[in-house]
Amino acid sequence: MSDTAFQIQYRDEAIASFEQNQSIVRDFVTTEAVIKGNRATFLVAGSGGAEAVTRGVNGLIPARADDNQQSTATLTEWHDLVKKTDFNVFASQGNQRSIMQRTTMGVINRKIDSDIISILATGTLNTGAAATASLMMALRAKTILGNNGVPFDGNIGALITPAYEAYLLSIKEFANAEYVGNKPIPGADTAWQDKPGYYRWLGVNWAVHPNLPGKGTANESCFMFHKSAVGHAANKDGMQTPVGYNEEQGYSWARASIDMGGVLLQNSGVIIMPHDGSALVAA
Repeated sequence: MSDTAFQIQYRDEAIASFEQNQSIVRDFVTTEAVIKGNRATFLVAGSGGAEAVTRGVNGLIPARADDNQQSTATLTEWHDLVKKTDFNVFASQGNQRSIMQRTTMGVINRKIDSDIISILATGTLNTGAAATASLMMALRAKTILGNNGVPFDGNIGALITPAYEAYLLSIKEFANAEYVGNKPIPGADTAWQDKPGYYRWLGVNWAVHPNLPGKGTANESCFMFHKSAVGHAANKDGMQTPVGYNEEQGYSWARASIDMGGVLLQNSGVIIMPHDGSALVAA
């Protein structure tokens, strides 16, 4: 006969699983809020590299045309829908309705980043064969941008993997607080969300992203780029995050939907930094 009757205590508040819930990349690109239509056109305008001229022998100043390049982002609808029956909500631990709302927004935010990263990956300029991160790799990427006429105006960003960050932290110029600043991205202060931040170093905003192509391998894709190199459009007025209850079938549901699309505006403003992160993975 047993003289014990152990009780199991279940914590009512749910603990968020390890996954990216907040968009990290969208603040690093040029955005457009589409109000109507399925396409958004971005205009990249400049002189086309024109040089100043002298007055001609006929006494007239030679005229030229500006270089106007239009690039179009086609919007696609994206959704995430989750359902739970009354019994599942009742019998499960934690606030299942709140969990539905939280996870469905996380799915959409990850899709926003995935779209933009896919566009960055179409860039054709890189720093060469994959290698571990170093001061020279960072400087080479920045130098390529400078040679392409990309302005160092505070709008250059870099997306790096956790392994790339680890190697940067071994560089004294990066690890020293006198050289680099770290602050949170504005608006990322809600308790349940990830709180992404970025380093400010070499005039570049460095953000660590958990979902870059090839992460944890010998060929990770990291990026340095100017904000004006990529355009991303989303129908903000049409973004939906409804929740509801179906009385006939007895289930709760939550849905997040967005219409969005992106486009590479200036290839010369995107540098891919192939990185070898294979030495920093779990044994």
